[in-house]
Amino acid sequence: MSTRADGGVRTVRAGRRTVEVHRPDKVLFPAGDDAHEYTKADVVAYHRSVAAFMLPHLRGRPLMLERRPDGIDGPRFMQKNTPEHYPDWIRRVEVAKEGGTVLHTVCDDTATLVHLADQACLTLHRWLSRADRTDRPDLMIFDLDPADDAPFAVVREAARRLGELLDELRLPSGLMTTGSRGLHVVVPVDGSHGFDEVRAFARDVAELLAAEHPDRLTTAARKKDRGDRLYLDIQRNAYAQTAVAPYTVRALPGAPVATPITWDQLDDPELGPRRWTIAEAVEQARSRPWAALTGRGRSLDPARRRLGALIGS
Repeated sequence: MSTRADGGVRTVRAGRRTVEVHRPDKVLFPAGDDAHEYTKADVVAYHRSVAAFMLPHLRGRPLMLERRPDGIDGPRFMQKNTPEHYPDWIRRVEVAKEGGTVLHTVCDDTATLVHLADQACLTLHRWLSRADRTDRPDLMIFDLDPADDAPFAVVREAARRLGELLDELRLPSGLMTTGSRGLHVVVPVDGSHGFDEVRAFARDVAELLAAEHPDRLTTAARKKDRGDRLYLDIQRNAYAQTAVAPYTVRALPGAPVATPITWDQLDDPELGPRRWTIAEAVEQARSRPWAALTGRGRSLDPARRRLGALIGS
């Protein structure tokens, strides 16, 4: 539980640690049309409640932190380097970049989640590889990005077709609302391939799907070349690129959450990219929608042979 101290500071118990939360009543998500108001204390409470479900998707991964110190209507800061003033119990990992290194934050426990909420780090963007093997991704991600004003039915259809293709390749996959516009399809891989191999495989999958449905799907990176087609984005599959973490909050009105779902939920008439907020996402998490993805990721070698046969047929 928490207690209020002088100076607008609240102490919060998070696992084995006590974490200070400054200005807990500060509004980060103002109320608006069909949008509830949420304070920093609400975000902290959400992080504590969802920690058991969110941390397995964060542990051991470098993070990029999206900070909104003045709330979602204020400036946005994308933070890679871990500030010196962060507590020494927060894990850091030094990773290579062009011309030097970056000291990324790693979130391994509930106390770190709470501290990041105190720092108004609303959205956590995770690497697709882990700190001990940064050049070997263990996730492959397809970002289904619809054209402006496209109905969500377009995203549903694309997700269904991609899921069917991945099933044919015998690659288990998970579906996630982004909390923003579209859906992510997440494929656990075994870490035996480098980023270039994984991205090339994802590109071949996306190009096969787009070739089968050229009027609806595209792999064109330039927006002007897409028209009203849905973009199958595989660009996140690269070193130092990130994707929004499961159960992270998005810096948008109403505090929507990037939320894992089952493939059956794709048929839910109420489904949309912002279906869950911090008020309901924990209940969805308790249903364990990605329970089937708990095993070790797959090698892409057998899937590549199957994909080659499909491309050649």
